[in-house]
Order: sequence, then C-alpha cells, then structure tokens
Amino acid sequence: MLKLYIGNKNYSSWSMRPWVLLKQCGIPFEEVMVRFDAFQAGSEFRKTVDAVSPVGKVPVLVDDGLVVWDTLAIAEYLAEQFPEKSLWPQDSKARARARSVCADMHSGFAALRSACPMNIEASLPDIGQLIWRDKPAVRADVARVVAMWDELLTQHSGPMLFGEFSIADAYYAPVAMRLKTYALPVPASITAYIHRLCATAGVKAWIDDALLENDFRDFEEPYRLQP
Repeated sequence: MLKLYIGNKNYSSWSMRPWVLLKQCGIPFEEVMVRFDAFQAGSEFRKTVDAVSPVGKVPVLVDDGLVVWDTLAIAEYLAEQFPEKSLWPQDSKARARARSVCADMHSGFAALRSACPMNIEASLPDIGQLIWRDKPAVRADVARVVAMWDELLTQHSGPMLFGEFSIADAYYAPVAMRLKTYALPVPASITAYIHRLCATAGVKAWIDDALLENDFRDFEEPYRLQP
C-alpha cells in the first residue's frame, strides 16, 4: 500500500495537496503523520523524514521501496499509476493547462504564501485587512488567482476548475484555506468555488482533521501568541 508522510494538517500546505488528492479520488494509502517539532537536524521531525527522504521535508510518498518527495512529482506518479481515476483532465489541451497552473502554484505566488501561511484552525480577518492594505504584492497574487479561477470555472462550466475534481483543485486547496483564514476579498463566484471545494470529501476530511489537532506550534504562528 502507498504510504504518505505528512506534517501537521493545520499548517502543512504542501502535505495537504497529495493527501487530498488521494482521499478525494479513493486511492488507498497509509498516512504517516510527522509532527512539526522543529526542522533542525537532530529534531524528531528531521530524524523521521531524513530516514525516508533525501530532502528532509514532507510530503513524501513511498510505494514498494520507491520514494517520491516532490508534490508535483507525487501527483504525476499517482496519475500514471491510477489512470482510471482521471487525475488530470482527459482533453489534451485542458491537461496542458492544468499542468501549467499547477506548476505556477508550485513556483509562484510567493507573496501570498509568505504573508498568509496556512492556518486552518485560525480566523484572522483583522490580520488579513492589514495585509491587504499594506502588501501590494499579496493583492497582485490574489488578483492572479481570482482571474485564473474565474477563467477556468467559466471555460469548463464548473463546479471544479476543470469541470470535475482534478490535481489542479487539490493543488489550489491550500490557497482556498488562506483566503478563508485571512478573509481576503474575492468575488462571490470565487467564494462559491471555495465553498464547493471545502465540501468535497477529500478537502473536508483534511479540514476536519486539522481542527481536531489542537497542536499549537508557535514557530508556525506569526500572528498569534496562543491558540
């Protein structure tokens, strides 16, 4: 059986992507939670993850001795291993676009990711207002996300970015979490997509688990001194 190493569900946006994909698409796997204690060499987190991955980060997928440690590589591997699940869109042009937007998320939107770290349990609208006021790069990132999502939802007639749930939706799920936590202003159509995404089985299961963690990590909390 596939084994997926992940970090805290409240904070680990990269772990969320393959976990949600596996869960939503009904692919059996074993979850290995590696709690965020610290990331320095010698920490319990690093000792556990270093034993299976050369980069010392999560997520890590292990399949019969094969180790895949990059989120996008994990998604591609799953798409190849489970073609019947249609993890990418069937149409070749839509599939190329889906890969493009996932790669864009993989390497871009640095301002949004830096200023608004994923924190599912928190509600930080006041912080979101300050970020929105003071950080034009965040406003630019959100504008790009909104334009992208709106175009895809319109072109493919929803309910997900490419019609049916795909890797692209799993990939942008942590962005939806950020928009919710910080209450960043987006159009009603985008809010509706976020609600639909959060209602999918995979995303809902991740959120539910995150809310049950009760594991406050101060080094992941730039805006709060306590939960």
